[in-house]
Amino acid sequence: MNSSIPARSSSHQVEVLLTPELNGRNRKTVFFRYILVAPIAVLAGLLTVSLFPPIILSLLFRKTYPSYALTFNHALLELHVRIAAYIYLLTDDYPSIERNPKIAVLFPDIDGGKKLSRGLPLIKWFLAIPLIVVGYFYSLAALFITFVAWIKVSATGTYPEWGLRVVVGSIKFWSRVAGYAFILVTDEYPSFKL
Repeated sequence: MNSSIPARSSSHQVEVLLTPELNGRNRKTVFFRYILVAPIAVLAGLLTVSLFPPIILSLLFRKTYPSYALTFNHALLELHVRIAAYIYLLTDDYPSIERNPKIAVLFPDIDGGKKLSRGLPLIKWFLAIPLIVVGYFYSLAALFITFVAWIKVSATGTYPEWGLRVVVGSIKFWSRVAGYAFILVTDEYPSFKL
């Protein structure tokens, strides 16, 4: 796969492919994850707001999604997913800016923006408010499970398989919301399901 072209999803939503590590976990880094991830998380946070206005203007006036913005946003969302997987203890791989074969984000085919609405990007953030509220509850559940997983991984080196559905589902949910409301690569309203 060419690294400059975002991977395509077969659906009309952003999809996340994530292979969590269950056994043989690094028990030492569990205690320092939040300190270790702080620099890359700050960098990702600063970069997040940089391309939202040009995308809205380009879709509104030219009905096109700039290819540089699509490639950048794809890489940035993948970085966010790698950071979340690391924080939620799903992987021991530090979330570098390089791709990780265990974690991938797939964008729907938008045909350069021709398949997207012109005016909808102006209100998608508003329409996403119910999704964001539900997402916070999913995140709270994922954090609780991560706390339990933190204890188990630090004691035994294994991740509790029973928590994967909620934690991985929360990451996938937030990626769909980001793809709809902020990255603007789909006009299809995301499901409230994990």
